[in-house]
Amino acid sequence: MCGICGELYFDDTLPDLTSVRAMLDRLRRRGPDHEGTYSDGPLAFGHRRLSILDLSERAHQPMVDPELGLVVVFNGTLYNFRELRAELEGRYRFFSNGDTEVILKAYDAWGSDCVRRFHGMFAFSVWDLRERRLFMARDRMGIKPLYYSQSGRRLRFASNLQALLAAGDVDTSLDPVALHHQFTLHGVVPAPRTVLRGVRKLPPAHTLTVERDGRTRLERYWHLEATRPQPPLDAGEWTCAVHDALRRAVERRLQVADVPVGVLLSGGLDSSLLVALLAESGVRDLQTFTVGFEDQPEEKGSEFEFSDPVAERYATRHHRFHVPNDQVLGRLPEAVDQMAEPMVAQDAVAFYLLSEQVSRHVKVVQSGQGADEVFAGYFWYPRMAAETGGAPLERFRKHYFDRDHEEFARMLSPEWAGEDYTGAFIASALEESGADTFLDAVLRLDVTTLVVDDPVKRVDNMTMAWGLEARVPFLDHELVELAARMPPELKLDQGGKGVLKTIARGLVPDAVIDRPKGYFPLPALKYVRGPFLEFMRDILDSQACRERGLYRRDYVEALLAEPERHLTRIQGSKLWHLALLEFWLQRQGI
Repeated sequence: MCGICGELYFDDTLPDLTSVRAMLDRLRRRGPDHEGTYSDGPLAFGHRRLSILDLSERAHQPMVDPELGLVVVFNGTLYNFRELRAELEGRYRFFSNGDTEVILKAYDAWGSDCVRRFHGMFAFSVWDLRERRLFMARDRMGIKPLYYSQSGRRLRFASNLQALLAAGDVDTSLDPVALHHQFTLHGVVPAPRTVLRGVRKLPPAHTLTVERDGRTRLERYWHLEATRPQPPLDAGEWTCAVHDALRRAVERRLQVADVPVGVLLSGGLDSSLLVALLAESGVRDLQTFTVGFEDQPEEKGSEFEFSDPVAERYATRHHRFHVPNDQVLGRLPEAVDQMAEPMVAQDAVAFYLLSEQVSRHVKVVQSGQGADEVFAGYFWYPRMAAETGGAPLERFRKHYFDRDHEEFARMLSPEWAGEDYTGAFIASALEESGADTFLDAVLRLDVTTLVVDDPVKRVDNMTMAWGLEARVPFLDHELVELAARMPPELKLDQGGKGVLKTIARGLVPDAVIDRPKGYFPLPALKYVRGPFLEFMRDILDSQACRERGLYRRDYVEALLAEPERHLTRIQGSKLWHLALLEFWLQRQGI
């Protein structure tokens, strides 16, 4: 896990190494163990390393293979790198023992098709010294980020948006289509857009080839099919298949590391099942980590009562961290600074504070993100499934959109009202072929698009802010492919995630399995009152916000007058949506 950056000029200009230096400074926290640079004519690479595999200097990056005439910068982990290496050793000599060099050899052997053979999470760029060509790729599930900005004379890329801003020469005006997504899909802006016109991100499961003269070719290398297999499987066969696939996913993410691997144990079904499966695979002396916060009258601030029994059952080395409310709000600006894009989920600061503590003990953790999207764990899925009338978009919008277009137009100044861009995007996505039912199409959209720019991005940003690698076995692409072909009713069973609950029975305490679906408890930021309300009021009343003129003041005042009445369909604070975007822009100097 690392931070990568680079730039390629299309004219006779040589790279601006001060720009690379500025980008590396903003990537330092992603890779605290080593820094490296490389330049060749019109190209420059930069790399910050978090050492996980082959801890020696032989695995430092940028990695150059002079025999092949290739250079790579890579962020991520290939879980099948040993198998690929064994296949390639008959043709190539290897000088390191990690996965980075495998990318170089695989690219030489198979060209752009190499990504189809990779099993893992990755974002990388390969420079071909002979062909003067740049090749960029991102993993199927979008677990690893890759941002870029392009002008008529050069392209820059980096692991976060802040690095591109630090390099300068970026159009920081707001993208109206992205704004519509931001305020409709609770902070999700699907690739390739970001809220800034001048910054784009490589979509998951895509490669981007950039020629020396600036010509580009974007290609998709993977599609997810949500159709039933033939012959069909019965419920028992599906359960066994998912159990086996999930166990393999968990084991892969444990075995491919030269450092200890822990688990973020929230007290929910997903992370508890990860601990159980690791124990089932024979793992001993596992480290687990849980964070808790202060209670509010309406809600407990910790899930220790659920995480503790799991840790006790499997005799893990369990670490509990308790964070007081004043620290939550006081350190919120730090967490926002680490957001590559504005994220409205209030548990971002929880992951940030938890990762700080965990990074003092391990460099790698497994986390349960993605299970709810892959196995239908959220409350809105059965509500959507119960809708029998209307077009797919309307069935989806009714239970998911934060605000309809009419409210969006009332919220923003007239020049930003625009069209219903999100409705058009979602309608098109739900109508794509390869999904047997409406709910199949919804879950496919969620797992390939929406999850990427909400929980997955949030976990990457907040863990990597502390040099901590998070691995997400529920987003193993083979497991995702299997689950996508499962009948939706098996996922919706038992109140959601039915197949996971069946697998967990006997492995995880019943109290964890049968409890209502929980979310990261963070009462201090969930209930819009007291210091949190004043914090948002200060942001929205600030001179910078008023001069930006993005929001209509009557809409802002209505939300400030009764903040806890104005919630989205999935129970998010509309006031926080406005305040977070404005605060993020201010923190980025925009």
